[in-house]
Amino acid sequence: MEKINTLSLDLETYSDVDLNKCGVYKYAESPAFEILLFGVSVNGGEVEVYDLARGDKVPMEIIEALTDDTVTKWAYNAAFERVCLSSWMRRNYPAHFYSYSINEDTVGDYLDPSAWKCSMIWAAYMGLPLSLADVGAALGLEKQKLTEGKELIRYFCVPCKPTKANGGRTRNLPEHDMEKWETFKAYNKRDVEVEMQIQSRLSKFPVPDLVWEEYHLDQEINDRGIALDMEVVENAIAFDEKSKAALAGKMKELTELENPNSVQQMKRWLAENGMEVDSLGKKEVKELLKTAPPKLADALTLRQQLAKSSVKKYQAMKNAACEDNRARGMFQFYGANRTGRFAGRMIQLQNLPQNHMPDLEQARELVKARDYDTMEMLYDDIPDTLSQLIRTAFVPRKGMKFIVADFSAIEARVIAWLAGERWRLKVFEDGGDIYCASASQMFHVPVEKHGVNGHLRQKGKIAELALGYGGSVGALKSMGALEMGLSEEELQPLVSAWRESNPHITTLWWDVDGAVKECVKKRIPTETHGIRFTYQSGMMFIMLPSGRRLSYVKPRIGLNQFGGESVTYMGVGGTKKWERLESYGPKFVENIVQAISRDILCYAMRTLSHCFICGHVHDELIIECSKGVSLDAVCEQMGRTPPWADGLKLRADGYECDFYKKD
Repeated sequence: MEKINTLSLDLETYSDVDLNKCGVYKYAESPAFEILLFGVSVNGGEVEVYDLARGDKVPMEIIEALTDDTVTKWAYNAAFERVCLSSWMRRNYPAHFYSYSINEDTVGDYLDPSAWKCSMIWAAYMGLPLSLADVGAALGLEKQKLTEGKELIRYFCVPCKPTKANGGRTRNLPEHDMEKWETFKAYNKRDVEVEMQIQSRLSKFPVPDLVWEEYHLDQEINDRGIALDMEVVENAIAFDEKSKAALAGKMKELTELENPNSVQQMKRWLAENGMEVDSLGKKEVKELLKTAPPKLADALTLRQQLAKSSVKKYQAMKNAACEDNRARGMFQFYGANRTGRFAGRMIQLQNLPQNHMPDLEQARELVKARDYDTMEMLYDDIPDTLSQLIRTAFVPRKGMKFIVADFSAIEARVIAWLAGERWRLKVFEDGGDIYCASASQMFHVPVEKHGVNGHLRQKGKIAELALGYGGSVGALKSMGALEMGLSEEELQPLVSAWRESNPHITTLWWDVDGAVKECVKKRIPTETHGIRFTYQSGMMFIMLPSGRRLSYVKPRIGLNQFGGESVTYMGVGGTKKWERLESYGPKFVENIVQAISRDILCYAMRTLSHCFICGHVHDELIIECSKGVSLDAVCEQMGRTPPWADGLKLRADGYECDFYKKD
């Protein structure tokens, strides 16, 4: 065989563990896991399919290439192939398997990601959809993914229900349908071909090495996982069942309804008791509770408690926990392809409920000790208590601690730096409170937190959160301005005051708007505020200070709903479909600011890559470290300004804990 430089791979596998629910790490860990088909192209040549289920053997040169760091391994969603091959090699070729990092780390079961590249990440970097079939369609490849794949995967890759017709078997093997099996092999071969075609089609838009390095670090964090306190997880699930049963009993007694969970029955009961309602959504119930008579208020409160889905997160933890009680594969690199930000997977650390309980530790101990009676006596809302305890199920391993560090007001800093809004930059340089400073700038009076004109800070805060990207009255409302006690009449003046106090940011929006339109119309490079816009082969690129690019597919000038010009491009919209989306200056600024903030987080991850980073959420890092590691040193390193962001003042704050929580 010729010297191997690259492998393009696709596997078809079997496991009794549900891949969607439990993730690839737990899936490949199962004793029942096996590789059925091994499709591979060596150095871009003809694709070979090795039928492992029927006794084929993969050539030794390919086995050796899997752990050879000089051989680049390609796959679509390469994390799946890499983790599956790690498990398979440890079992079948233990003498050839070796991992990476140091013995104290928890990544030892997996192949080194640094020799792997993923064509799904490449597609995401180019602003394309994440699924192989959708990418093939978007690029108009001549070889498309075969559509019968889903049915074949259902047939061969997951357990089947025993029936009379299938002789009571729980699994379909090749010999049960040889015709299907031959089609399955063709499907496996085609997937490798499509993956290689994507590489070929995107070859003139290479992903920068910097992004591949970030991807390898992301894979390391996913391999490391984050430890779970399984006592807390399992007891919380049991507590929830007990509490739900008690609440449902109370609800039935109060309403005499057959099924108090039914929205229809509940609406009818409320109507019979003099309360007509259109919806029983969270917000609506909150409003109704303000005026409801005692009996109806009790029923609505019980309904709110029953609707708390806190237990779903605990269930997700139980599903994802590997044999060593660590949850792996929690993060999707480039999950948001507009900005390149990470997305949450499985347990979704990105949207955990907040915890505001003063006695968090005490409540956690009660769950750990399985003391339901004391819990019921001390806390009148058990679902809410369990919800606030979700974060605390994440723990460092024995003898270690967590350091949780995050950036202070990262997006506000980045937009001020980009726009050159001097007064804001000074606030950050002096370590001031941006919400107070913003209110002070808007209302022309001094504002101090808990001090003089302190009541105005809230207005400064909501304006900061809602108005930075061109938002107006609607944005203030959706941020909860009216619930916060602001009146309808105050909103427009608030928008005007914020924009007047931030003239450079307002200018930035429309300078970017103009630069994008000129770039798309004339297909020429344009530049503003140090950000470059280029047009190439039906794509618009925004060059970020870090050297990374944002990609917009097939941009063109269209008309917006107000009859003005707008820029549209192809992307994955709110409907999750590949469709034409519309954008304008402030929206592009939002993409740019969030993308730069993401690059700053990745820079911090690389600075701290010698630590055991085991999780991250938006602008926060969770680090598992020995007790002696200094919090100040971690925050100092995290707050370092990247060399490409001269003049940007960053600050990271943090705290130490024995279980994860919001400080």
